[in-house]
Amino acid sequence: MNSPVSWASTKPDLKATAAPLLDATTADSTILASLFPYVITAAPLLSHPDQPVYRAYIAQSQVVITRVRVEETETGAQIVLETANSELATSSRQIVGNALIVDIQNAVLALPEGGEFQQTNPTEGITSVAVTTSDEGVRVEMIGIEAPPTAEVSATAESLTLDIVAGLAEESDEGVLQLVVTGERDEGYNPSGASTATRTDTPLRDIPQSIQVIPRQVIEDQGITRIGDALRNVSGVTRQRDRSNASDRFTIRGFDQSSILRNGFRTGSTLGGTLATAPNTVEQIEVLKGPASVLYGQVEPGGVVNFVTEQPSRAPFYDLAFTAGSFGYLEPSLDFSGPLTADERLTYRLNASYQNSDSFRDFVESDRIVVAPTLRYEFSDVTSLTLEYVHLDSSQTYDEGLPIDPISFDLPRDRFLSEPDDSYESTTNSFYLTLDHRFNENIRLRSGFGAELSEIDETGFRLLFNGFNPETGENGRQYVEREFSADNLAWQTDLISEFNTGSVEHQLLAGFELARTDGAESRADFFDPENEPLAINVFDPQYGTPIPSLESRNSVGSFDETGRTLGFYLQNQVALLPNLKLLVGGRYDFARTESEFDLTFSGQPFVGSDEFESEAFSPRVGLVYQPIGPISIYASYSRSFIPNSATTFDGDVIEPERGTQYEVGVRGEFGDVSVNLAAYDITKTNIIRTDPENLGFSIPIGEVTSRGIELDVAGEISDSWNIIGSLFFNDAFISEGDDNNPEDDTLINAPDSGASLWMTYEIQTGDLQGLGVGAGLFYVGDREAQIPNNVVLPSYVRGDASIFYNRDNWQAQLNFQNLFNTDYFESTQNTGLIFPGGPFTLVGRVSIRF
Repeated sequence: MNSPVSWASTKPDLKATAAPLLDATTADSTILASLFPYVITAAPLLSHPDQPVYRAYIAQSQVVITRVRVEETETGAQIVLETANSELATSSRQIVGNALIVDIQNAVLALPEGGEFQQTNPTEGITSVAVTTSDEGVRVEMIGIEAPPTAEVSATAESLTLDIVAGLAEESDEGVLQLVVTGERDEGYNPSGASTATRTDTPLRDIPQSIQVIPRQVIEDQGITRIGDALRNVSGVTRQRDRSNASDRFTIRGFDQSSILRNGFRTGSTLGGTLATAPNTVEQIEVLKGPASVLYGQVEPGGVVNFVTEQPSRAPFYDLAFTAGSFGYLEPSLDFSGPLTADERLTYRLNASYQNSDSFRDFVESDRIVVAPTLRYEFSDVTSLTLEYVHLDSSQTYDEGLPIDPISFDLPRDRFLSEPDDSYESTTNSFYLTLDHRFNENIRLRSGFGAELSEIDETGFRLLFNGFNPETGENGRQYVEREFSADNLAWQTDLISEFNTGSVEHQLLAGFELARTDGAESRADFFDPENEPLAINVFDPQYGTPIPSLESRNSVGSFDETGRTLGFYLQNQVALLPNLKLLVGGRYDFARTESEFDLTFSGQPFVGSDEFESEAFSPRVGLVYQPIGPISIYASYSRSFIPNSATTFDGDVIEPERGTQYEVGVRGEFGDVSVNLAAYDITKTNIIRTDPENLGFSIPIGEVTSRGIELDVAGEISDSWNIIGSLFFNDAFISEGDDNNPEDDTLINAPDSGASLWMTYEIQTGDLQGLGVGAGLFYVGDREAQIPNNVVLPSYVRGDASIFYNRDNWQAQLNFQNLFNTDYFESTQNTGLIFPGGPFTLVGRVSIRF
């Protein structure tokens, strides 16, 4: 028999705690208080009465939980939910397996650290306590080891307390489904919210633009060791490689996207890409499709990728992991978190890892060190300050890939065409300071400063563009010796206000961004395309080419660039009706770029400076209609901009590149599975190229267009079965061009189609409880390697699989990547290179949590 639960709470005095109701008299309030002593949900649903008074009452009777504490007692543990002078009332309870679940239907979570609360092993006999957001309000879930716990509940004006005691084995019903908890509790494969699309905490179903979220669980289940590989789960996104394989770069809806966000801050610069984000620091990846200049300024119209990092927790834990795999891959890592003071106001998170690996490519090896500590101090329940630091140090062999030529399809994928001693070394130090303050339940201020300081040194032999000679089998090379530095500074401030005008609900965002980027490059290169003294035979490479002397270098000098941006944005999310939501916003940007150069090419000096200014307004308008609870139909219009740092021969500054998108879509939430179907049309104008008749000047050549359909599916079919998948068709082409950029040519790295499907299944009961398997297929269609189109990278299907075992506080996992050893090309680069994908690879991981 399940033990009874003692309920010591009383019904709340709603008349005393509720705010004055809009469009309601005092008599109305009294009647409603007697009719609805318990609030069913915090958000109006279509099944509710549709009267404005009722909706206003529901919205204003929510109690905000500002803090959660778990303390050990003599008999078990005590869970304390603190509020801001408002009383909570438990509304229902249920027992599922070894879990006691208590629902609080008049509450919402607003914890200083954000997100939800989890703590493992709070006391003997109880494996975990979780306080999370549910469809009805707030849910408290307590899981026992042998049986469900019992709980006695008491309430005061400022808190609700649950005194829990571990259950005994004989109290548990036989045959009841048991819940398995391994590590931190999260939303699994189907997160319900993301901040990238609106910079507010908005449910995905209320966003009139395609956005996909890759949660932490998917990254772990697929054994991701390079964060860019996780993006293969999202429709319309393909990863791009570069010579170093050390940076994040993607193609989204046909457009090259190198501006990556980290917690909303831009990374990288025009002179050098950002270092690849370490997977162990990422909580989830949010991919917003289409123009995002309305909130983030200068970005391509295809979309943005935002890496949301892991944050401190009051619940202490200590994770240790070790990963090993094919080609000498080794990576020890740790993830620690918890309070640093007795009052738990100062908390920390520490992620650290060291990675060392060889490669399937001859002579290629890499090392990477990641140290990422985060501190958060809570001055009060409504004010917090978070300091985050990330140190990334990377060293790897400079790898040119293979030349863009059909002959490369017949070369072995381990063929190396640089020199074994070539190197690419990079260091990035990033600092983020964020102040978060809630003036009250309706007004919130968030202000953050970010600084990213990067240095890159590259030394090696590069393949010349279109430098392959089929008669000799040789490809010309140049020697490069370059140093880059890029400093990104940004200050962002958001003010978020929630209010009503009559029965219409508003969430207003007003903010600004002030940013500066300083980039510097110095070089001392050598090339001689006619004599090709540095050429290498692609069929029989011979290494050991001498490095050209400094005196012989014929491309030397420096280039410095400074970019400044000031942007103001305003956004209003309006609930016109419970099932009709309007999003309208705009951003006005002022951009200024200054550059100085002192270069010498083959004895000819180029010395001078340039200065460019531009400004643009980027709007977005969207509408969401929800005919029934789980279905959202949306349409939106949005624009993007990127300044053009170029002038015509007549001295006119060329207008910024502008992107315009029209998108319609349907989003459905069926239990714990979400489905998103979208169709879009994007046009990008004011694209420039070098003026063939006036060297040193540019001309606008026309426009490119991208059209397509995308489908994304993610969620939990059952407690055992997870799924994430995608399907897309895309046509990205030059709609207005010239001889060098022919009309109707397809954009590079823009596959015409793609699909992915990944599933895991974990046994929940019996002797094999915790044992699971995963399997997936990833398809990428044909891609053009360059413009004009004359080399096509063929389509491919890659299969992956995994087997894992979760038990108590430890986990063992084995991932099989490219299970069928498919020979394929991962991507191309616009400098004349293509990069083969890796062969069958085995990656094993063991982790333990204390």
